[in-house]
Amino acid sequence: MDFERHLSRRALLRVIAGCAVGLTALPLMAACGDDDDEGGTGDSAGAEGDPAPSKDPSPIGDPAPTGDPAPGTGGTPAFSSDSLVIYSGRSEELVSAIIERFEEEHGIKVEVRYGGSAEMAALLLEEGDNSPADVFFSQDAGALGALAKEGLFADLPEDILSRVNDRFSSPDGKWVGISGRARAVVYNTDALSESDIPASILDFTDEKWSGRLGWAPTNASFQAFVTALRVERGDDAAREWLEGMVANDIAVYEGNSPIVQAVIDGEIDAGFVNHYYLLRQKAEAGKDLPAENYIYSNGDPGALINVAGAGALAAGDHEVANAFISFLLDSEAQQYFADETFEYPLIEGVEGDPDLVPLDEIETPDIDLSDLSDLEGTLEMLRDVGIL
Repeated sequence: MDFERHLSRRALLRVIAGCAVGLTALPLMAACGDDDDEGGTGDSAGAEGDPAPSKDPSPIGDPAPTGDPAPGTGGTPAFSSDSLVIYSGRSEELVSAIIERFEEEHGIKVEVRYGGSAEMAALLLEEGDNSPADVFFSQDAGALGALAKEGLFADLPEDILSRVNDRFSSPDGKWVGISGRARAVVYNTDALSESDIPASILDFTDEKWSGRLGWAPTNASFQAFVTALRVERGDDAAREWLEGMVANDIAVYEGNSPIVQAVIDGEIDAGFVNHYYLLRQKAEAGKDLPAENYIYSNGDPGALINVAGAGALAAGDHEVANAFISFLLDSEAQQYFADETFEYPLIEGVEGDPDLVPLDEIETPDIDLSDLSDLEGTLEMLRDVGIL
């Protein structure tokens, strides 16, 4: 292992170790957090109705009961193993149903260990080749990139990689995106129209937006956006934008959902969130709400689409792991993510929510999503600017 990679591993383990022993300093807790749809500590745990997670990832216990074996198997899966171990940074509430469906179709017993994505990535780094995991199912690309850089993933077969646009998978074939989440500007339609949204997210530093905006700096998706801004435009540009937003007296919220509610209530005119929070609130309300998403599509830093994704552990059972990842990229699972989590499906032929800008119409920033792994550098910048 070279010196730079050694430092990267030590940094990630140090951050997560701080969380595990219960340190309460905000920067460390921010580093532990996942998106608030995943019930992570970095974004008001329980704000979405999810229970607050424990400080330790859930242990592997008895597997969920499996259904009937896949047709033609005679009760024996056509794989080298009849079991699969998943380390999941996605919450049980969101993904357990689709994992159970995989069990039913393939007659494979699945054991899942749930925890935050950064937390599970650190655990995999610590366990190394001794990990029981076959698959890492992450809520964001940064955690996948961190493990790929450490050589923990096996190469994925081309028949899996080819199903997803290159911009949503590892350039060296180590992990693949499963579903997408767009950064969005949610705005109050009584106060603003689409034409009022500036051409670049960087233009929100204009003083005319003073006191009108909201963000959630402890949220993992916001931190991923700042990391992407650093990667594409450089640290100086990212710092300048953050300082400009602070100077504009931007309101601070604990998570994406409180931002959306504040926009609906007219407390602020607009806020920076992931796209699906407004879609969920509209679905729950069953009526029109005075809010809309603006999703950048012009290659601007605001046009970031991060992904939940998966990789097969090099020390695990590649055959069964690849079968699971392939299943997640089949039309049934992709439709599940479109319908149940309001995320973007990533394969052709499966449509997302009709209110969303189609993926093929969005020009995303020219970055490798694996590079979103530099969370520590982003947290240091947020501390230096006084945001954390």
